[in-house]
Amino acid sequence: MKLLLEYLKPHRRLIALALTIKTVGTLVELFIPYILSYILDDVVPTGRVDRIVLWGGAMILCAAFGCLGNITANRMASKIAKRSTEGIRHALFERVMTLSARQIDAFTVPSLESRLTSDTYHVHHFVGMSMRLGVRAPLLLVGGILVTAMLDLTMTLVMLAILPLIGLTVWVITKKGIPLFQKSQRSLDGMVRIVREDAKGIRVIKALSRGDYERRRFDGANRVLMTSEQTASSVMAASNPLVTLLLNVGLVAVILVGAFRVNGALTEAGKIIAFIQYFTLISNAMIGITRIFVNYSKGTASAKRIEEVVRTAPDLELRSEEEFPPRKGESGIVFEDVSFSYMGKKNNLSHISFSLPRGGTLGVIGATGSGKTTLIRLLMRAYDVDSGSVRIDGRDLRTIPPDELNTAFGVVMQNDFIFADTIAENIRFGRDLSEEAVRRGAELAQASEFIEAYEDGYGHMLQSKGTNVSGGQKQRLLIARALAGEPQILVLDDASSALDYKTDARLRRSIREGLVGVTSVVVAQRVSSVMHADLILVLEDGELIGAGRHEELLATCEVYRQISNSQIGGAILE
Repeated sequence: MKLLLEYLKPHRRLIALALTIKTVGTLVELFIPYILSYILDDVVPTGRVDRIVLWGGAMILCAAFGCLGNITANRMASKIAKRSTEGIRHALFERVMTLSARQIDAFTVPSLESRLTSDTYHVHHFVGMSMRLGVRAPLLLVGGILVTAMLDLTMTLVMLAILPLIGLTVWVITKKGIPLFQKSQRSLDGMVRIVREDAKGIRVIKALSRGDYERRRFDGANRVLMTSEQTASSVMAASNPLVTLLLNVGLVAVILVGAFRVNGALTEAGKIIAFIQYFTLISNAMIGITRIFVNYSKGTASAKRIEEVVRTAPDLELRSEEEFPPRKGESGIVFEDVSFSYMGKKNNLSHISFSLPRGGTLGVIGATGSGKTTLIRLLMRAYDVDSGSVRIDGRDLRTIPPDELNTAFGVVMQNDFIFADTIAENIRFGRDLSEEAVRRGAELAQASEFIEAYEDGYGHMLQSKGTNVSGGQKQRLLIARALAGEPQILVLDDASSALDYKTDARLRRSIREGLVGVTSVVVAQRVSSVMHADLILVLEDGELIGAGRHEELLATCEVYRQISNSQIGGAILE
């Protein structure tokens, strides 16, 4: 909860004012039963109507002032809850955006989504309820006890005898509830993951008639979530009935004792009526405190999940050049004996070494799972190498500031996305790029022809995930996005798989002629996409089994020769 206190601290003045108004309004309400007791026991026997009207008016004023104070304080509580949760949500989102790929793998995307949505909602609800009831309920409880003690100490002691049992009940239930709500949130993560996967792959699901299967998967996850939520809610739901039962037992005891005391002329009827009203206030206060603890259980579980992300230390820290000295006179991209494993058990890349001069073109080819994308991730420092080093122009990636490193790249990954906006904005992607840069990127990517065929051209609206353009058009738009920023290093990870051979050839020629001096890294399944590269790497099971130009590999690498023959040598692929 330390994180929550940090974001409430800037609003401390507003919190203090809201609590003050809430306190005054609640204290005024406490006078109402006392005034009623005074009217019944002291004013009514005198028979003076004017005094009855006077004190009745005082009761009405107290009720009105208490109502106005509570409304004002509740509105301020809502504002505080909104602002503090907004700050937490922004901090969480900002931290998610800076998590390393390894950290995102550990948290999982569905879990991060539920933390940004349902967990922040629970925190918001907890803050708002705490501000509304956190002062009012304890004041009514303590104030009610003090006033009833002034009215009749004996009956107050009878009532107090039941309060420790209520407190123990609430404490036990809350202690059991927090772990159950944490488990419930983890179950929600699992359901969000399935919903996210199905939403992303809905077309494939329909094409393969797997709707029934996915419904069963969702039903299973939903059932797990329902069970965990039902268990948590059932435990917490026991608090209200148990507290109400204990309060009613106390009320019966108070009425019995009060009846005997009135019969024995030890107290007055007006005090008994006031006492019952105070007992009602105290009962409502205890129920309010119980509700606070129920929401505390949810809020604490969610706040811990949020804090786990926000407090996560960066694992791709900037290292000093004293630790990794730069290599003078070295230019281009260099991998030196690089090994890496995602899970720390089996290497996904083993002892990879090569060098590519600045302005050169690197081609990477290999079977699915051979380590091609992993190599790209290491080049962009999405992960740090386990051993060896990756250098650009002699500088180890670990010593290059993230902003400097990231802006050097123009990237098209396998699963890049199109968002719902115009073509121009999708290419610009929030960067301060001129219209001329956007158009040049589209022309180099061979996208300008189909873009200008739209009536509204670059202002044409795209649907989320680019569902209103073809696969090849989508890839050219993504390539245009990468080229528009005039990168120093262009990375194309299987970025032309949806293009026909003619368009792919035009694209490669356009990049060679239009990006003079830019280093290119092309990951592809097609030999035709990499055959003109200055250096081609052939990967298999994370190992480098061939490196050289196209002609050299045809003579020295059997795997490359087989791939080439099957694609452009006349063989037929099954």
